[in-house]
Amino acid sequence: MIWILFILLIIVLLFLDLGVFHKNAHTVSMKESLIWTMIWIIAALLFGVGLFYIYKFNWFNINPGNNLPGDSMLSYFTGYIIEKSLSLDNIFVIAMIFSYFKIESKYQHNILFWGILGAIIFRGIMILLGVSFIEKFHWSTYVLGAILIFSAIQMMTTRHDNVDYYKNPMLRILSKIYPIKWENRSSKYFIKENGKIYFTASFATLVVIEFTDILFAVDSIPAILAVTTDSFIVFTSNIFAILGLRNLYFFLANMMDRFKYVKYSLVFILIFVGIKMILVNHFKFPPYVSLIFILGALSIGILTSLMSGKEDSVKMDNPV
Repeated sequence: MIWILFILLIIVLLFLDLGVFHKNAHTVSMKESLIWTMIWIIAALLFGVGLFYIYKFNWFNINPGNNLPGDSMLSYFTGYIIEKSLSLDNIFVIAMIFSYFKIESKYQHNILFWGILGAIIFRGIMILLGVSFIEKFHWSTYVLGAILIFSAIQMMTTRHDNVDYYKNPMLRILSKIYPIKWENRSSKYFIKENGKIYFTASFATLVVIEFTDILFAVDSIPAILAVTTDSFIVFTSNIFAILGLRNLYFFLANMMDRFKYVKYSLVFILIFVGIKMILVNHFKFPPYVSLIFILGALSIGILTSLMSGKEDSVKMDNPV
């Protein structure tokens, strides 16, 4: 029942977002994106507080193991921050995809809406499978931990600006169903010309973004599973983090170069949760340790980036 209520809550929020407040296609301003980013963050924080009481009073038998409600709440917030921070790298890739396919900014919000709706479904499936796999095969924590550490190393070396998105495997499959009208970059995803159905460039962009998000989920979901294997906490923290991704994208997409050292923070976070996952069968970190480490790593990355930006600005103003 608690799962059904949460999913209904998400459906209502998504309906209000696209069906009421963003009904008409338009370019999202910096001010609007900031306001909506804050709205989604506040909603996530309020749900975290509500989660405390849900676990305290064991609503719908959500807490059969009688876990401390404070620990459950901290695990939720830690998972939320992990997913939110790892989304920063995802935002950069999304910006690259929109630029690559030349999608106008006024159509981007709608594409991201449907992309995130699909992400909710796929991540829900991946989370349930991941939790079941860990519970059945305890040795899998070593594999997932190794994947996270490998992902951290890969994040340091992988480039996204030289990817040929036209060669995306999902687009190849898609083009075999219906041809793609690359010159059509409107709000429509399907068009009909001379009795023949075509996919548009907007739909192709949606497919690539969805495919990319699934690849990112391979990193982010195991990272949250390193914090807790409670499927409800993993799912809710993950979903609330990606619900605000659209608006965070419009706020940060043009400023990613100002936060160049945040990527190193993400690397350390992935390594930390990877080690935590490997050790989970032998030693369990208290929930607050993970939260403090992740917040500390992000803070250092952000502050270092801002300080570096000021130094670069001073050098430009005072050239030698």
